[in-house]
Amino acid sequence: MTENFFANYEQFVVPPLYQIKREEQTFNPKDYAMYYILTVSLYDSLISDWNDAAKYNINVRKSIDHVLNDFNERKVGKYHLQLLEFENDKSYFVIALSIKNKIEKDKINEIISSYIEQLISNSFYIGQSWYWLIGQKGKRERKLFNISIKEYTH
Repeated sequence: MTENFFANYEQFVVPPLYQIKREEQTFNPKDYAMYYILTVSLYDSLISDWNDAAKYNINVRKSIDHVLNDFNERKVGKYHLQLLEFENDKSYFVIALSIKNKIEKDKINEIISSYIEQLISNSFYIGQSWYWLIGQKGKRERKLFNISIKEYTH
C-alpha cells in the first residue's frame, strides 16, 4: 500500500447531519413562534458572583457558550438559546429561548422549567463541573438553577 492511496478521501467524507444544518442555518427570529427571557441563577449557591467561580477552576462564560452552542446544534430548528446578558460581577445570567411551535400558555412555565432542568442543567452540572458551585442542598436535590421565565413580546 502506498502513502497516496487515500489522497482523495475528502470526496468520501459525509459530515453529520446536525453539522451541515448548523453551517447552513443561522438564527432567524421569524422562524420561531414563541420567545422567552430566562433569568438564570444558581440554586443553593456557594458563590456571590461569577468571579468567585475561578476558585473552583471554572470559566463561567466559556461554560455557558459551550453549553448553549451544543444545545443549539442538537436542537437546530426546534429551539434556540442565545446569551443576552452576562457580567462577572453579577450572580445571574440572562438567555433568550426561542421555540419553533406554539405551546399552550398555561403549560409553558412547566414545560420550559422541566426541559431546561433535563437538558441544560445536566450539561452544566456534570459536563462543566458546576456542581462545585452549589451547596449540599442543591447537590442532594440535584437542582442547579433557579429560573425566572418571562414571555418576550416585541
